[in-house]
Order: sequence, then C-alpha cells, then structure tokens
Amino acid sequence: MMGHDNETSIREFVLLGFSRERDTNVYLFVVVLFMYLITLAGNTLIIVATRIDPRLNTPMYFFLCNLSFLDICYTTSVVPQLLVHSLRSHKNISFIRCMTQLYIAFFLGTTEFILLAVMAYDRYVAVCRPLHYKIIMSRKACIQLMMVSWISGFINALVHTSFTICLHYCSYNIINHFGCDALAVIKLSCSDTSVNDIALMVSGVLVLFIPCILVMLSYVYIISSILRIRSSEGQHRAFSTCTSHLTVVILCYGTAMVAYMSPKTNNSSSRDKILSFLYAVVTPMLNPLIYSLRNKEVKGALTKVAQRKNIFSKRQ
Repeated sequence: MMGHDNETSIREFVLLGFSRERDTNVYLFVVVLFMYLITLAGNTLIIVATRIDPRLNTPMYFFLCNLSFLDICYTTSVVPQLLVHSLRSHKNISFIRCMTQLYIAFFLGTTEFILLAVMAYDRYVAVCRPLHYKIIMSRKACIQLMMVSWISGFINALVHTSFTICLHYCSYNIINHFGCDALAVIKLSCSDTSVNDIALMVSGVLVLFIPCILVMLSYVYIISSILRIRSSEGQHRAFSTCTSHLTVVILCYGTAMVAYMSPKTNNSSSRDKILSFLYAVVTPMLNPLIYSLRNKEVKGALTKVAQRKNIFSKRQ
C-alpha cells in the first residue's frame, strides 16, 4: 500500500505505560487497584449520602453528587485498562478504542472543569447574596447549570475527537503514555496538526483558563465577604463550606493547566504521564476524602449511612 492508504493503515496503538519491569508493574497494579477501590467507595458514599440525608438536599450537594459521578466515570474509563496493561507485556489498544477513550476523557474532563466553576458560583451566591440564594439557585437553575456543564463537555469532546480521527497516521504507532492522551496521540500523526494545536489552545482558554479566572474572582468576593463577618464562628462556618471546593479546584485545574497549557520540554512525556495519573487516579480518590473530612454535614450523612448498614446487617 502506498501514499494515502499507507498513512491510514494503523489498526491499533501500543502503549508504553510507566515501566517495562514486571516487579514495578505488579507494584503499580496493587497500588492503583487499592486507589481505585477507595475512589469507587468514597464517591459512591457521597452520592448515597446526598440522596438519603434531607439536610444535603441543597444546590451545593446536588453539584457535589454530580462531581462524584463524574469522578467515578472518569477514573473507570482509565484505570481498568491501566490495571490490565500493568500485567501484560504487549499493551495494545485498537484505534477505535483509543479514540473512544480520548472522547470520554475530553467529555468528562471538560464537564468537570465547567462544573467546578458552577460550584464556585454557588458558593459566591451563598456567601455574598444569602438572602437571594434560594431564588437565584433554584432547582430549575441548578439543573440548567448542570446541563450547560454536560453539553459543553459533549461539544468539546466531539470537536477534538473529530479532528484527531481525521489526522493521518503512518507506521509508527507507539504511544509514550499509559492511555490515549490527546497530546501523545497527536504526536504520532504524519500530517499537519496545526488545526489540532489551535483547537487545544482555544479549548484550554475556554475550558480551563476562563473558568479558573471566574473561580478565582468568585473567591476574591467570597473571602472579602467572609472577612466582614464579625463573629469568628460565622467566619469559620463560611470558610469551611468553601475550603473543600477550593482545594479540589486547585488539584483539578492545576494538573490540567500544567499538562495542556505549559511549554513542552524534552521531559514532557514523563511529566504528562505523571500529571495524567494525578488527574485520572489520585484526584478522584481525594475528592470525597477532602469533602468528607472538612465538612461536618457530609461526615454526619456518611455516619448515618454506616448506621443504616449496621442495622440492616443485624436484622439479617
């Protein structure tokens, strides 16, 4: 096959993963499996707690429930494959599966970034405009904001995946990553990738930079309002509802902005793998821990879930 046909003949990619040493991969398997189980358990408990406790029937926990669902979906789109490949010498993935994984990563990642900005807006209204909170953050408004997040993710993922599929790929099919990361896949193309580069830059501004700026502005107003509260107890309560979200924002936006918006160097591949691992495996595990450990309402709801399980097991 010659010419154009030869350029599109790749049927599968080979993932290098983190290491070729079996002992290292076995250790990685154990650690990642442990973290994945904690992620599933923690985020599932958050979802269950927000459903069964009437005190958590508020916009803040409605969005938190969506965030936990996103974390479960995102980490599940990456971790099972990472676990299987850590025990296999040939880490192959078909072209279709690779593009599907890439689409899911863009879809859920974009949705999460927009959702975190929405959650910052919710905290801004709660702290800075408490008397109008129920009117502004009505059930209808919350659903609309959630839908904006999901639709934004769908459109952004569709654009980037379409551009990536349209590229021509020659004989080299080895991806220096543990998954089908967009930057790693685009590097393999033997055609002009300027459109993809521009799309990633525009997406970085719209999905990462602008929402991050809006989050920071929200917290400038939030902190200034909290400092005007006279009682130390009131300040502590206001801060406690915001610090969890701000911690998650720094973890999510920070890793993504360094990965996609920082200058590339000779060590970019290793750095990108570590950052992707942090975002896809570590952050989804930490999110429920951050919210539950720093929030009395969530801890109370989780205690109620545990008590219900104990009562149910005793009856059996």
